[in-house]
Amino acid sequence: MPGARPTTVARRPRAGAGPTPYVLVAPAVVLLALFLLVPIGYTVWLSLRASRVTGGGLGLRVEQFVGLENYVGVLTDDGYAQGILRMLGYGVIVVPTMLGLALLFALLLDTPRVRLGAASRIGIFLPYAVPGVIASLLWGFLYLPNVSPIRDAVTAIGLPAPDFLAPGSVLFSVANIGVWGGVGFNMIVLYTALRGIPREMYDAARIDGASEIQIALRVKIPLIAPALVMTGVFSVIATLQVFSEPATLQPLTDSIPSSWVPLMTIYRDAFVNNDIHTAAAASVVLALGTLVVSLGVLSFLQKRAFGRDK
Repeated sequence: MPGARPTTVARRPRAGAGPTPYVLVAPAVVLLALFLLVPIGYTVWLSLRASRVTGGGLGLRVEQFVGLENYVGVLTDDGYAQGILRMLGYGVIVVPTMLGLALLFALLLDTPRVRLGAASRIGIFLPYAVPGVIASLLWGFLYLPNVSPIRDAVTAIGLPAPDFLAPGSVLFSVANIGVWGGVGFNMIVLYTALRGIPREMYDAARIDGASEIQIALRVKIPLIAPALVMTGVFSVIATLQVFSEPATLQPLTDSIPSSWVPLMTIYRDAFVNNDIHTAAAASVVLALGTLVVSLGVLSFLQKRAFGRDK
């Protein structure tokens, strides 16, 4: 009505969320603390201590705080340093080869009128489903000189028999196992990203006269850059943690010492030499190195893929 005052509606104060969010988050926080934070803290605590013999002739062993002494020993250990170099060489071979093959297979499977696409995807992915130890054993028998069918096939055509487990070739033999087992997983990730691209973009490119190769290079690869960054970072992390392949091949050859890669050195110190304190220090060094390298690779790939930091 004219001249009537506008009525004000009283609003009730919004009730707080209460403890519900904390109750929902609590299980994840507890699991994070129990299975990540506590083990990390315990490992750091062990790395700052050492077992010493005391008590004169009684030979009593007690744990003592030694500060950074274990870290100094790890960083000045020639075997540990050589293991890091081998690990880096392994990564230089595995990561580009594995991601390159995965991208190639994903692009080929995403082309129009591809035949036997489902069977091809399963065949490429199947090696990833084989556990790393089993795969290493299978390849180990293919590498052994006395039972290798590859050596027999090579000698049958008159070529010199290769020695896959020789000191000069064992790095490539171990890298081959990593590539064989990792291509399938990365291919599935990249292929899934390709399938998420709207088909209309390909049709528009074909109308403009682009060939399938041009579409792959100028449309598909730039659009799956996030998937390439993710697979690249995961591949680098897996490379820094290589263990099962060389450890499984070690009994088959003298070319793989117990310190061939850092994780083998850590295993030897902890479970063979019973020196858990040095092993803990080496584990912390490896973890920090993995973190630094992963962040560096992530930053580099982001700059190349997106042109700026994310």
